[in-house]
Amino acid sequence: MDLGLKDKVALVTGASSGLGLATALTLAQEGAKVVICSRSQERLEEAATQIKQVTGNDVWAKACDVTNPNDIERIMAFAVEQCGGLDILITNAGGPPGGTFDSVNWEQWDTAINLTLMSAARLIKAALPYLRQSQAATILTITSISVKKPIGGLIMSNVIRPAVVGLTKTLSQELGPENIRVNSILPGWTATDRVNYLFDFRAQQNDTDRETERSKITRDIPLGRMANPTEFANVATFLVSPAASFVTGMMMQVDGGEYPGLL
Repeated sequence: MDLGLKDKVALVTGASSGLGLATALTLAQEGAKVVICSRSQERLEEAATQIKQVTGNDVWAKACDVTNPNDIERIMAFAVEQCGGLDILITNAGGPPGGTFDSVNWEQWDTAINLTLMSAARLIKAALPYLRQSQAATILTITSISVKKPIGGLIMSNVIRPAVVGLTKTLSQELGPENIRVNSILPGWTATDRVNYLFDFRAQQNDTDRETERSKITRDIPLGRMANPTEFANVATFLVSPAASFVTGMMMQVDGGEYPGLL
């Protein structure tokens, strides 16, 4: 199936590793022009080299701290300057650290809100002037299954990520008349460095080890395992493609069936 992504310009944030890198790679494989960013230029260059080795396509990489409004403006200008426009924005950032309500302080709350919610809002705000010039404009926010099923030990993620879903759903209504689609993916447990960090955090709390904590998770997933990043990326790539042209306001779970609810 041709997803219609050839020569579409996509900006993927948080793309030097994990879900962001996997999504950037899959987009490039589909023929999109991909701009990637994260805080580390060195890691970005490594990611860009990896994508080019796999796909043969050039990738544009520029360091950007998505908690810095000036950096956000610069990465938008860079993407448009290098590729001639912008069709796709995928907002992705590392999640808040683990903790309970008693253990996290107000400074950590402020930092987490800036990273998880405000980065998405600012990226979208900065991208809209360029997306409005596209004939296939789309925005994808990456959140978490925690918006439907709070995850123990992740109080800040459980509270803040639903706000990103609220932003996503509201923008799908506001921007729909302009033919700008806005969706979100709610990944479940996926084999990334972030998840290894969470298992280590839980192991420390529970006096166990990483593999014990991993087995606790996978036994509650109907498919019996975690996802790999490519499985997530395949869904993300479809959602931002013209092949999904009538899909907007969708909160897509990629969780192996872990969430048991009907809605």
